[in-house]
Amino acid sequence: MAQQPSSSHDLSTDFDHHVVLFPTRPTGDVLTESAAQSTGTQTTGLQGRVRIHVIREVIVAEVSCRLSEAVEELDRAIQLALADGPRGVVCDLSNVLEGADPVAIEVLATAGRHVRDWPGIPVAVACTDPRVREALRAQPLSGHLIVTSSLFSAVSAVLATPALAVESRRFAAHPTAPRAAREFVTRTLMGWQLGRVIPFASLVISELVSSSSINAGTDIDLSVVWDRGALRLTVRDHGPALPGQRPSPLYLHGRRLTVVAGLSRTFGVLPTSDGGKVVWAVLEAPRPHPTDSTHLSAVERQESLILNDARGLSEVPFRTR
Repeated sequence: MAQQPSSSHDLSTDFDHHVVLFPTRPTGDVLTESAAQSTGTQTTGLQGRVRIHVIREVIVAEVSCRLSEAVEELDRAIQLALADGPRGVVCDLSNVLEGADPVAIEVLATAGRHVRDWPGIPVAVACTDPRVREALRAQPLSGHLIVTSSLFSAVSAVLATPALAVESRRFAAHPTAPRAAREFVTRTLMGWQLGRVIPFASLVISELVSSSSINAGTDIDLSVVWDRGALRLTVRDHGPALPGQRPSPLYLHGRRLTVVAGLSRTFGVLPTSDGGKVVWAVLEAPRPHPTDSTHLSAVERQESLILNDARGLSEVPFRTR
């Protein structure tokens, strides 16, 4: 499934449990059609056997053939949808022909890993066949999915999930971008009472933004989301800055890979529909108990000030897990 970078540092050996890389199949085959409004539904395009449209900020991936013929495309459609940061994603199997074979159901259930590794955006499956729903619920990773009997109930269940606070900012591809990103993340986490994670989040976001500035050279969209003890940092670029330029397959390598992999619960790269990519990392970030926050606030503030200084970042010793 994942491309293996041609580097002396073997990702598959060291960080396979962490990293999610680009799909091996090209993702530029999305056929864009004119947008249309109808009863609150916006159609955005087609991708092979999977039709994509939007209902109230929820991206719906509709399958109208045998699930076994489209399950891989459906998984890529989920990844592309997550990269756009929607309210949620629904896999609509209402028109799937002839039920689904066990292998296809098992592959579909692995979509639960996206929810596990990309916290804060729910993924639902709508299927009218009770046998398929029962078989799907029996899969281990399906516990991260919402499984319902209709598209309406799936969209309703997604919209009923708590809407998370998202802080975002756009930065120009400039040498000062990493420092500005660290300062933005520090202010955000202090406001969320997550001071303990500031030193680690500062290091990770610095490496992600630096890589984006070097590899893409476009404006950078940074977002920060916290959900039930998980902090998600995402950095999105908008494709190569020069016409004909191809992004480097080694988006994270060397020290940057070591820092991000060592401090993150999981991380990866998602392609976007505009030819760019989203590089993301999820960190453990439990919110401290009220009795602990007052005692630790002075220490946390001092650490964040040190780590936000560019010279301080370069001098911090790093040790992987």
